[in-house]
Amino acid sequence: MTKWAGRTATEIADAVRRKVVTPREVVADHLARIAAEDGRIGAFRVVRAAAALEEAEAVGARADLSRLPLAGVPVAVKDNLPVRGETTRHGSAATPAAPADDDHVTVARLRAAGAVVVGLTHVPELCVFGTTDGVHGISRNPWDPARTAGGSSGGSAAAVAAGLVPIALGNDGMGSLRIPAAHCGLIGLKPGTGRVPVDLGGAWFGMSENGPLATTSADARLMFSVLAGDHSTGGVVDEAAPATEPAESDADSGSGKSRVGRTSPAHQPHPLKIAFSTRSPIAGVRVSGPYAALARQAARTLAEAGHHVATAHPPYPLSFGAVILARWTGGTAQDAEGLDPRLLMARTRRHAAVGRFAGRLGMLRTDHQAALNERLEPFFAEYDVLLTPALARRGPAADPWHQRGWLANVLVNTACSPMTPPWNLSGLPALAMPFGSLPTGLPGSVQLVGRSGSEHQLLDVVAQLEELRPWRRTAPATPAHRPD
Repeated sequence: MTKWAGRTATEIADAVRRKVVTPREVVADHLARIAAEDGRIGAFRVVRAAAALEEAEAVGARADLSRLPLAGVPVAVKDNLPVRGETTRHGSAATPAAPADDDHVTVARLRAAGAVVVGLTHVPELCVFGTTDGVHGISRNPWDPARTAGGSSGGSAAAVAAGLVPIALGNDGMGSLRIPAAHCGLIGLKPGTGRVPVDLGGAWFGMSENGPLATTSADARLMFSVLAGDHSTGGVVDEAAPATEPAESDADSGSGKSRVGRTSPAHQPHPLKIAFSTRSPIAGVRVSGPYAALARQAARTLAEAGHHVATAHPPYPLSFGAVILARWTGGTAQDAEGLDPRLLMARTRRHAAVGRFAGRLGMLRTDHQAALNERLEPFFAEYDVLLTPALARRGPAADPWHQRGWLANVLVNTACSPMTPPWNLSGLPALAMPFGSLPTGLPGSVQLVGRSGSEHQLLDVVAQLEELRPWRRTAPATPAHRPD
């Protein structure tokens, strides 16, 4: 029997369109994988088993099935994006428990493309921190369940890395897609401003963007294209092509390496000018040796592939740390308005209080983005892409960090992930992608940043590195539930 859990979104959609498998069969197989594995991972707050099977049946009956980019693909949604008929809890006991009347626009786009929402994933309260833990549970890294999956899209990342779903929807306000992607060995793309609908309330003063988590460049490109409403890259196959079984995946072959989403001539990047930097944007925070070494290896790989790579550091302002702390806390203060503070965790209350104080000091000015981009403009006029480490050090333990003090949370988050916030403030596209392995055996990761509108160019670079340095897409399942 063909197993579908653990395969890529492009494989699944292709097979469904060709009627090799039905959406219901695909979703049922993933629900079985979730039931078997999520107890040790903690990816989902809600699993929509019955509703997902009904929706899969409806997708299978659609007249346009053969043209759906995500036909029958199971998808997980971060629990701060409304899903019709489900509660949206934002990781908190203080949020309303009424079900959503409508899908968020990004969820609606995924469903219109044929995807089936199988569940809502864990987040830290109000999506504040880089560890996913709280009143609804703890999300763990499938490669090492003793470590955090990251945050705030930690549940979504854990679900994809464990093979519970092939793709997941999250968002990124200071690295909330890229941080868990880096911990869990995934591609996490933060689109540039205006590329994907946001509609997240205050959206942390415009820093938050919705985007995909995926295991291959092809899946990331496909999902981003759907979210951005870009139908020209929907990836739909020729209806006249013969129906066949999907190509062997890493889950079946046992090779442990990515065997799909390879670089095609259409996506082969021409030689680019790439800047390489391991300098932290936040004064006093340094990148540890293993993460810097992986970024250097990626730089050498790209240089050997014909790109022009040079060490060059973006002109981060000395005040960046204070600016980003003000927006981080100020965004939380906005999100906490109208919620019962007695039901919020202590670390969240303190974070919001600091944000209100920052506002009173005038630290939430609207000109910070323009000032940063003015500094960055000459840099990105010279370089097409910036390559950096995605993280500065390995993630903390998968502990109940919500029970610890506010300062402990801020310090551990800042020490681990200083490299991601500048690109939220600037609005430029950025992604984390797997590269190599750490001394601990966990997946390594690097970050790519590009000019406005360069998401597909960044994914071209990912596809090239995927070809040159393939990675294992998902963490091993428990033996009883590994694909045949």
